[in-house]
Amino acid sequence: MAFQALLSQFTEKNVAIVGCSNDGAAKNTAFAQEHGFGFPLLCDTDLTVAIAYGAAADASAKAASRIAALMGEDGMVLKVWDPAGKGPFPAEVMASL
Repeated sequence: MAFQALLSQFTEKNVAIVGCSNDGAAKNTAFAQEHGFGFPLLCDTDLTVAIAYGAAADASAKAASRIAALMGEDGMVLKVWDPAGKGPFPAEVMASL
């Protein structure tokens, strides 16, 4: 079950979903459109965000690991999933709220 499928439930809990990928804008836009995302997919082509969250060791990495972070309204990280799952993972995140 994708995050998109549960987007209204996350919204009801005042949770915003934001994706982040090390792909460029054109590839991210195509991917988001293909999957019908109703949430932003950010570009982290230099891995700055990935490094900050521990998903990549440094800028020489080819790609970032798939992690997820739940942040509070104050911007503080409440929980990290490393690695983040696929399939039923969005429901797992919802259950943790």
